[in-house]
Amino acid sequence: MSRLDRIVTNPAVCRGQPTVRGLRIPVTTVLELLAADMTFEEILEDYPDLERDDLLASLEFGALATRRGWTTPLGDA
Repeated sequence: MSRLDRIVTNPAVCRGQPTVRGLRIPVTTVLELLAADMTFEEILEDYPDLERDDLLASLEFGALATRRGWTTPLGDA
């Protein structure tokens, strides 16, 4: 089941970055919080407008973006 319908892009919101349901919470913010080892519960507590499916949608979007090559090179590894 895809949750990508929760990820939207609007030029008037966060300069057109993909956001969660237009809440002015960029997908990159959610992914960075998860990468910083925050749990779903901690994120949902800090961002009460978010729902568990929003976090899963952000992960799905990140995986899709990587698969399609929508990434910025990080330089030499």
